[in-house]
Amino acid sequence: MDKPTISLVIADDHPLILAGLASLFASEPDLVLLGQGVNAVQAVELYDRYLPDLMLVDLNMPGGGLEAVAATRRKHPDARIVILSSYEGDENVHRAMQAGAAAYLLKQAGYEEILYCVRQVAHNRRYLPPALAEKLAQRIHTSPLSRRELDILAHLSAGKSNKLIARDAGIGVGTVKYHINNILSKLNVSCRTEAACVAQQRGLLHSF
Repeated sequence: MDKPTISLVIADDHPLILAGLASLFASEPDLVLLGQGVNAVQAVELYDRYLPDLMLVDLNMPGGGLEAVAATRRKHPDARIVILSSYEGDENVHRAMQAGAAAYLLKQAGYEEILYCVRQVAHNRRYLPPALAEKLAQRIHTSPLSRRELDILAHLSAGKSNKLIARDAGIGVGTVKYHINNILSKLNVSCRTEAACVAQQRGLLHSF
């Protein structure tokens, strides 16, 4: 007995990713690719037009993958969406799942993992690569940075001095020092350079 057909749409601004996924899905008899887009607006339009079983969207495509997820889920609360990303930071994964994505798939994943993820999501299950699931679990045990601390962290990661951060953020130098001490403590690091490295690894610089 044939497997039930799973319909998909994809939105990604990298032509090679689109071509690779299209080729992969075409080789699977139970998968049918209905359309392709290159930005968030097209992603939402594709979903509206075809109402597929699931949609795959690039995290960093023009217009934003998370914005595409949120906009689609507002109109179609049951939409099943897979985020495609090259970033392994736990903050990126957390934000994707908060936006309503059912899965977070790394672009460097092998074909077998991609197909497994697609079929899991099509059957209304969630999917995270084991390593990312572990990072997300560890995140629960860390203190979240406030929006102000994330702002200060972005300035700090750009190599700005406390005085320059204070000027750009519109606060006093003493307040900047206070926030930086909190940031170092929450990230469990001992210096600004370590904080900048951890921020990059975890995706904290794209959190707002």
